[in-house]
Formats: sequence, structure tokens, C-alpha cells
Amino acid sequence: MSEKNDNAPAVADALNALLADSFALYLKTKNYHWHVQGPRFRELHLLFDEQAAQIFATTDLIAERVRKNGAPTLRSIGEIGRRASIRDDDNAGVDAEAMIRTLAADNKTLLGQLKEVKAAAEADDDIATSGLVDGWVDEAQQRIWFLEATLGY
Repeated sequence: MSEKNDNAPAVADALNALLADSFALYLKTKNYHWHVQGPRFRELHLLFDEQAAQIFATTDLIAERVRKNGAPTLRSIGEIGRRASIRDDDNAGVDAEAMIRTLAADNKTLLGQLKEVKAAAEADDDIATSGLVDGWVDEAQQRIWFLEATLGY
């Protein structure tokens, strides 16, 4: 006999918010990858591409956790835009240093989302989701570290 899990909607909602921010951060990171210029072009171009690929790799896993929690996941770019707390950067000619600072801040926002998912999963006794989040937290912390080290702090 299966127990009804009253917190599963909270886990799925937190995961969907994480998914929206992951897609927003992925696209912003790719935007910066495509448009970075200056003396550190190669270094930043490669760093942004590596980080974008890492972020994108989590999206399917996040969506599948939503479905495993019995909820629908995001269905469109519009829904991603409505759910994401990470904002687009449509500005032309963004300075490389500003790109780095923005991505560090946005990865910290994503880290906050990850902590919300972790709390919801633990409240739900969803150890599978909680365990996955641990790895994603480590990746986000590493991205933040690399970005801040690139800035010199």
C-alpha cells in the first residue's frame, strides 16, 4: 500500500522553478559565450561554453524528477520566462567583466533555488531528489568559484 505524500507538489514546484532558472542561466551563459570580446576572449569563450554545457546537462534530470513526483513540467519558453527569476540580458556590447559578475550572481541565484529544492525534498523524505541536488550544488559552487576567481576575488 502506497502512502500519500502531501509534500510532493512542493518538491515538483521547487523543481520546476529550478528548471526555469536553469534554462534561463543556460541561455544567458551561451549568449555571453557567443558575444564575449576582448583580450581574454578565448579563455572566457571556453569557460562560458563549458559552464553552459554543464547547466544544460542538468535540465533533463530536473524535468524527469518533476515527472517522477507525479507533476507536469515546463512546456514552453513562455512558461520558462514566467517562472524564471534569472533575467535575460539582451544588451549589445556587454563588457566581459560585467558578464562574469552577472553569471556569478546568477549562479548564486540558482544555488538558492537548489537549496529550496533540497529543503522541499528533505521535508518530503525524497532521498533520490535530495541526493541529486547535492551534485548540482557542487557544480554550481564550482561555477561560482571559477567565475569569482576569474575576477580575482
